[in-house]
Amino acid sequence: MGMLSDQRKQARKLRQARVRKSLRGTSARPRLSVFRSEKHIYVQVISDETGETLLTASTLAPAMRGRVQKTTDIAAAKIVGEVIGKSCIDKGITAAVFDRNGFLYHGRVRAVAEGAREAGLKI
Repeated sequence: MGMLSDQRKQARKLRQARVRKSLRGTSARPRLSVFRSEKHIYVQVISDETGETLLTASTLAPAMRGRVQKTTDIAAAKIVGEVIGKSCIDKGITAAVFDRNGFLYHGRVRAVAEGAREAGLKI
């Protein structure tokens, strides 16, 4: 078990590096980075110019507690996307670069992007 999960982690690290090579988050158009764990989904809005995280949202956030029944499904991921999209718009961020972070653009990762788009964020 240990070795297999190490290989999977290494493979994701390589994919992550490949994706990051071409993505730069600026203050005007920050990087929307998604992390998908087994139980939750996390999103950060990062400006690579200053190296700081501007906004975060996840299925663990107190604001999400009442809104999602299950933290592992596509519906929850979409809500997280909508929350981060609204937060960005409130902060005056209208566009972002989507960073799938080595994960396939499918399922929960895709749902986050769609939710953010629906909230009015250009990705």
